[in-house]
Amino acid sequence: MSITPESVGELLNSEDFGDRIRGINLLRQIEPEIAFELVKPIVKDQNTRVRYAAISQLDTVGIHNPTGALEILRDRLFNDPEADVQAAAADAIAGLKLTEAYDDLALLYHQTSDWLIQFSIVAALGELGEPRGFELLQEALTSDNNLLQTAAIGALGELGNPRAVPLLIPFVNHEDWQIRYRLAQALGRLGGEEAQQAIAQLSQDSVEQVAHEARINLNQ
Repeated sequence: MSITPESVGELLNSEDFGDRIRGINLLRQIEPEIAFELVKPIVKDQNTRVRYAAISQLDTVGIHNPTGALEILRDRLFNDPEADVQAAAADAIAGLKLTEAYDDLALLYHQTSDWLIQFSIVAALGELGEPRGFELLQEALTSDNNLLQTAAIGALGELGNPRAVPLLIPFVNHEDWQIRYRLAQALGRLGGEEAQQAIAQLSQDSVEQVAHEARINLNQ
C-alpha cells in the first residue's frame, strides 16, 4: 500500500484500533502540516493506546503548528483520564520546546500524586531547557522516590546551571548505584572544580558502571 494522506486517513478512521495505531505510526512519512490535521481528531480516541500513540507523535507532526500543538497538549495534560497519556503530553511539550507551558507542567506536578506523571514532567524539564525549572528540580531531589531523584539529577545536568553542583554533591554516596551513575553524567555536563572532585571520587566507585562513566567525565 502506498503511503498517502488518503491511505493514512482510512486507517485512522478504521473501527479497528490496531489499524488506527498503524495509521498514527505512518504519520511521520507524510507532510507534517497534513499529518497534524489528521492526528487532531484522534487525540481523544476512546482507546487509551490510540490516544497515547497520537500524543506521542505530536513532537514531530506539531513542529509547524506549535500553537495548535500546545492547545492539544495542554488539554490532554490535564484532562486525559490515563496517566500514560498525560505523561506522553509532558514528553511532547519538551520535545517541541514549548517553554510557555512550563507553568502548566509545574502546576500538574504539584497537583498529581501519580509518580509516572511526576517522573515524566521532571525528565521533560531538562529537555525543555526552561531556566525556571531549576526550583522544581531542586524540589524533586528531595523526593523519597529514587526514580524521581534520578530523573531530577539528569535534568539538572541538561539544564546546565552550575548552582546545581552543591545540590548534587550529597548524592555521591547514595546507596543506589543508578543514581550515582546518572550523577557522574550530570556533574560532567555541569563542570567546575567542585564537580570534578566529586567525579574523581565516583571514578573509584565499587560499581564498575559508575566508575567507568565517571572516568569518561573526568577532566572534561
